[in-house]
Amino acid sequence: MAIKNHKEYRRFRIRQRIRKIVQGTAERPRMSIFRSNTSIYVQLIDDAQGKTLAAASSLDPEIQAAKVDKKEKAKMVGKAIAQKAIEAGLSAVVFDRGGYLYHGRVKSLADSAREAGLKF
Repeated sequence: MAIKNHKEYRRFRIRQRIRKIVQGTAERPRMSIFRSNTSIYVQLIDDAQGKTLAAASSLDPEIQAAKVDKKEKAKMVGKAIAQKAIEAGLSAVVFDRGGYLYHGRVKSLADSAREAGLKF
């Protein structure tokens, strides 16, 4: 991974520290978040098999069509991933914040996923 600046390197180190501890299984997958300047993405990953079980992002057509701010879109993504997880028969996940601070869009996504029925 080419690390360009101090901010990316800091997030990379935090992410590696989290990943040493957090492991996803088929029964309890890892809920991984990636946040860009404009969008937010979330995946449910089974680390044992290396497969993505479900994914959602703010680029999904129904979420992108809503003309709301980024924090509200993160809430919509949280509800969407919870619905996809429940349809796939998953009720519990392990939360991986991906090196981002737990506030703002990351927190609103996690809170809405909890409200929609995911346990973590």
